Amino acid sequence: MKLDILSALNAEREARRAAIVVTDVTRGSQWLVRAADIARDALRDTLAERLRTGKSGMAETAQGRVFLTVHVPSPKMIIVGAVHISQALAPMAKLLGYDPVIVDPRTAFATTERFPDVAVLAEWPDTALPKIGVDPYTAFVALTHDPKIDDPALHYALARDCFYIGALGSTRTHARRIARLKEKGISEAQLKRIHAPIGLDIGAVSPPEIAVAIMAEVTARLRSRGERDQRGPVPLSQKARETTA
Repeated sequence: MKLDILSALNAEREARRAAIVVTDVTRGSQWLVRAADIARDALRDTLAERLRTGKSGMAETAQGRVFLTVHVPSPKMIIVGAVHISQALAPMAKLLGYDPVIVDPRTAFATTERFPDVAVLAEWPDTALPKIGVDPYTAFVALTHDPKIDDPALHYALARDCFYIGALGSTRTHARRIARLKEKGISEAQLKRIHAPIGLDIGAVSPPEIAVAIMAEVTARLRSRGERDQRGPVPLSQKARETTA
């Protein structure tokens, strides 16, 4: 790899931006395509699909045979709330390659004993979240059911380009949440980014099952990056809504 390509690639990786190194296997030429430039590239369809899956490999294109080396930042998951669902969700997230962080000012819950091998910040969201950094490869879930904690956390996330935002609670609870956030000046368009009630509708009832539903919805959203999501948030089943109201 030429030094200029390597330098440009390292800059993208340092900034947690995706990029693809394209190698023309016939001519031996090589170039870098940044994620922001894919839509303007002649190989845009192939590049977009590779970026979606995160997989490198050979590809046959109209321009010839190329090898695509995909560089995608490892995703982060910010979990606001050191609750029972979080105890199941954090290990699942790690298993799927996420870097989870627990944020909860309630020191009785936010402990390393309850969350071994997971970063835990026993601080209020206003203090903790700027330390973590929220970017396009961040999934953000609010699980405390306490407006004093969840609302400022969601306010922070909605002002940033994380790929997923979800919040626990019934339809009724979420309606009250929306009303509070509107009073804080958050627009209707921004509020529609919140997946609530959180998780895919798999009939989840127990905390581990709800964690599975959340992880499934986050995965679906990650793999549809770059596409317009016309479906909107998918709620939990009615039974699960009642258990999380």
